[in-house]
Amino acid sequence: MRTYRELFRTPQFKPLFATSAVQVAGSTMSGLALGTLVYAATDSPLLAALSMFGSSLAQVIGATVLMSAADRLPPRAAMTGMALAFGLATAVLAVPGLPLPAVFAIVLIEGVVAAVGGGVRYGLLHEVLPEDGYLLGRSVLNMCVGLMQIGGFGLGGLLVATLSARGTLLVAAALYLTGAAVARFGLARRPPRATGRPSAAETWRTNAVLWSSGPRRRVYLALWVPNGLIVGCESLFVPFAPEHAGLLFACAALGMLVGDTAAGRFVAPRWRGRPALPMLVLLAAPYLLFAARPALPLAIALAALASVGFSASLLLQERLMALTPKEITGQALGLHSSGMLTMQGVAAAFAGALAQWTPPGTAMAVLAGASLAVTLALAVAGRRAAGAEYGGAPREPSGSAVTR
Repeated sequence: MRTYRELFRTPQFKPLFATSAVQVAGSTMSGLALGTLVYAATDSPLLAALSMFGSSLAQVIGATVLMSAADRLPPRAAMTGMALAFGLATAVLAVPGLPLPAVFAIVLIEGVVAAVGGGVRYGLLHEVLPEDGYLLGRSVLNMCVGLMQIGGFGLGGLLVATLSARGTLLVAAALYLTGAAVARFGLARRPPRATGRPSAAETWRTNAVLWSSGPRRRVYLALWVPNGLIVGCESLFVPFAPEHAGLLFACAALGMLVGDTAAGRFVAPRWRGRPALPMLVLLAAPYLLFAARPALPLAIALAALASVGFSASLLLQERLMALTPKEITGQALGLHSSGMLTMQGVAAAFAGALAQWTPPGTAMAVLAGASLAVTLALAVAGRRAAGAEYGGAPREPSGSAVTR
């Protein structure tokens, strides 16, 4: 599958795309509005970053306790119920005078639910598309994320300025409810991909299988850590440029859109393994210049350029699917998604704490340097493992079978 026309002619892809689109728009607008509210109330870069990305940090709970549900829940019912839950939670966040501990408790619950939601959504994508269509379909969903973030941050910034942050949260809640309706009436009813009841024990068992392979471990780390550290840089856009944070977010989303379009549509299959390392380097390098506190036009250009590097995630996901048994693809993709978002939350928290003591631009440069160091360390480890295998060392398990 190589064309967008073929992709959108695939049954069930369009409602899945539409559901994802409205939910991303709601998430983007609510995150900006909540971060603005918390920063205005506390004047704390740390708390503002945690309010925007704290739900990502909480995904580790869902990934380690509930992720087996991703393959054991009916996809339509799960996606509908989760969208309804997010709509209700976002409406509660708009209540005036809501105590800060209650705000972060809701953010925590959202992160736990979202962890399972990612596994359900991407597992369903892998199910409805032919095997050679996953990369294109995932790239289109990433493009959708980019477009909805551009529109969501732009419209969210406008609504925060002209309506209010709380009013923007209510608009976001309405978008979540729209997503629930699209999922319920647009998606076909499907049985779960796996049998049995979801449980913490089953989640741990399958996660252990996924983590047992050295090649898969390196792919997971490459998906999680460099990406998360750069999202930590983005979490400081509000304190870096309080009046123009929406514009910085929107332009960063535009760069991600460009990168995902190029990787999903124009990179030939035989070349897909090669650009991941350069893209991860590109993802971090521009943020080193934020230490000099660039003027807004240059900062926008640097953020957009760096975000092109997020396309490395698509190439790495295809590698992950090649290493993963089909019956646990939902949990494998959910673990990727929740681990990545958890790392984003950790990095956002670290970035916010660092920005309490240093200028935001300096904190961004520190995180970018750490991202580059991790990328290069993983590249060296992969080459050493490949050299050992070529020299006759035992081959690491590819995960082609699951022991039950």
